[in-house]
Amino acid sequence: METSLTGIRNLLFDLGGVIIDLDQQRCVDALVALGDTRAGEMLGLYGQQGEFRKLEAGEISAADFLGYMRRRIGRDEVSDREIVDAINAFLIGIPVERLQLLRKLRGRFKVMMLSNTNPIMYDTKIADFFAQEGLTVNDYFDEIFLSYQLKACKPDAEIFEKVIEASHIVPQETLFFDDSQKNLDAAAALGFKTHLVTADSGITSFFNDCR
Repeated sequence: METSLTGIRNLLFDLGGVIIDLDQQRCVDALVALGDTRAGEMLGLYGQQGEFRKLEAGEISAADFLGYMRRRIGRDEVSDREIVDAINAFLIGIPVERLQLLRKLRGRFKVMMLSNTNPIMYDTKIADFFAQEGLTVNDYFDEIFLSYQLKACKPDAEIFEKVIEASHIVPQETLFFDDSQKNLDAAAALGFKTHLVTADSGITSFFNDCR
C-alpha cells in the first residue's frame, strides 16, 4: 500500500540510513584495523549492542565509551581521535539534494528528526555533513530528538512517547520515515503513519512521487 500525505502535518525522519548514508562494514574494518577483532558483534545497521548501545541510550558518556574501547582493543597507545575516526567511518555523507529537500519541506510541514545516535558521531562528522550549505543541523529541522539525550532508543515505545509529549504532535498526523521495520512497527502501534526507506527508494524519490 502506498504511503499518502493526506492529513499529514508533521514529518519525522530517522537519521542514519534515511538522511545520512551508512556503511557498516567500513566501520567494522576501521575498528578491526585498530585491533578490535569483535567489532562486528557490536555494530548493526538498525541497532547497536553492548557499550555502544549504552552510549546511544545516554547511559554512559563519550569519555566512558572511549575508555572502554581502548580496553577492548587492548592497546593503551590508541588515541581518542583514532577511535572517533573509526566510529565515524560508519557515516558516508548526505547528498546535498536531501538537505535542500528538508529545507523545502519545512515550508509545508513541521519537520523533525528522531535518531538513535551518540555524541561522538553527532558532534563531529554528523555536524560536518549538515554544514555543507553553510548552515547547521538546526536549520533543517523544527525539532530534533536524539536517543542519548532522551535516554531511550528505538524501537522502545518510551522514545516515541517522549517525542509526542515534547513536541505536542498528533501521531495520526505524523509520517515517520525509518529504514528499520521494527522501528516503524513500534511507531505505528502508537498511531504514527509510517514509511519504510530502502536503498532503492529514498526520501527524495518519495516526495518527487508525491508531487
